[in-house]
Amino acid sequence: MKLLSVVLPSYNEELNIQRTIDRLSAVLQEASIPYELIFVNDGSRDETWTMIQKAWQERDDVIGIDFSRNFGKEAAILAGLAHANGSCCAVIDCDLQHPPEKLVEMYRLWEQGYDLIEGVKRSRGKESFLHKLCAGGFYWIMSYVTHVDMSRASDFRLMDRKVVDALVSMPERGIFFRALSSWVGFKSTTIEFDVQEREIGESKWSFTSLIKYAIRNIVSFSGMPLKMIAYFGFAGLLFTIVLGIQTLVRYWSGNAVEGFTTVILLILLTSSMIMISLGIIGLYLARMYEEIKQRPRYIIHHHLKGKKESCETNMGLDEQA
Repeated sequence: MKLLSVVLPSYNEELNIQRTIDRLSAVLQEASIPYELIFVNDGSRDETWTMIQKAWQERDDVIGIDFSRNFGKEAAILAGLAHANGSCCAVIDCDLQHPPEKLVEMYRLWEQGYDLIEGVKRSRGKESFLHKLCAGGFYWIMSYVTHVDMSRASDFRLMDRKVVDALVSMPERGIFFRALSSWVGFKSTTIEFDVQEREIGESKWSFTSLIKYAIRNIVSFSGMPLKMIAYFGFAGLLFTIVLGIQTLVRYWSGNAVEGFTTVILLILLTSSMIMISLGIIGLYLARMYEEIKQRPRYIIHHHLKGKKESCETNMGLDEQA
């Protein structure tokens, strides 16, 4: 059987590292699937890296990557994929909210010839109403942009080597893994799962961070907000034409309305639309600025390879970043 590389982005997950290793190892060994576990420490502030080092010293199936600082989950996923040795690669959360047992089903589907097996959420677990509302709006926009149903999408997926190579080779810095891995195409299928309750620790996603995440990914993956500026402009023009005709008709009929309030409201409306439009344009200019600088997606501080004797410390840029 061919090797499965499991990529686990890790941020402040010191209490989950060993639990995750034990759970994944039990599931994959029982299914007789050869595997390697690639933990990517995304600038954690706790003892996450210490736990990864300990596991690497004790086991031959663990690989550790330590970022110089926090670069974000998307960068951690890409780093893990870039250093994976398997014929297929899976991405799974380190907190075990993605059920490891589904990896076996995904692997069997890959053996049947599927290049991309996406995990879709049958249930989202416990979430606040506001979180569900914002998530629903965000995924509606992304589904409209990508023409792929992302209402139940997740980062939990298994990919063939050619899908991984296509993702890693893309030069863009600001990526949205969840959408981009579907955008590349190839033969794909889905598998449903129920989001598990986190047993240890707490979610790293605050409401503010989720909003920032949504804005960054929409700007990175879609030009729709720029098109909306034009739509608002045309809508404003139609409104102005209708209001102008009404004003002229009433003026010629000798029944003109007091204009002070109308003028103030129009000024406030147009000023707000202009400021919002400038803000949207500014977001895209900032994203273009980040892309033009061509800085690496991540910087690796330490890299613990699969064989203990080949441990290396890289204080500079990773060659595959």
